[in-house]
Amino acid sequence: MDDHASWATGRLLLVAARLVEREWNSVLAERGLTHAGFMTLNALSEGPQTQRQLAARTYVEEQTIRPVLDRLERDGHVRRERDPSDRRRVVVTRTPLGEGTYTELITSDVVERIVTDRVEDPEALRAELIRLITGIRGDETGR
Repeated sequence: MDDHASWATGRLLLVAARLVEREWNSVLAERGLTHAGFMTLNALSEGPQTQRQLAARTYVEEQTIRPVLDRLERDGHVRRERDPSDRRRVVVTRTPLGEGTYTELITSDVVERIVTDRVEDPEALRAELIRLITGIRGDETGR
């Protein structure tokens, strides 16, 4: 067994992220989703969007979002239709199945239990993660 106390903070963070991601992906897979699919359904919470908008909202390139949308559409979670005001654009909308699956995931306690059942002070962890993410993203945008 590794002596986790001797690990660098970065290593601890990366391993924790991978373990949480593995568990989260298992929860998603039970519902026929991937992490990218979930993020896309989340981005669609604000209503129909184009593929370009979805790529930007999920922090991926347009060509990366295409197979995600293909799978979501094949499995009945989203619908793609031509924009009536600009036939060159395709608009993506959540279907009732996509809406129900997304709502089930965000309202269930399974998401929070992945972390909160294992952390002594989940709110302090959240605050520190937000501070870390904000600091890194602030550094990236300031370049």
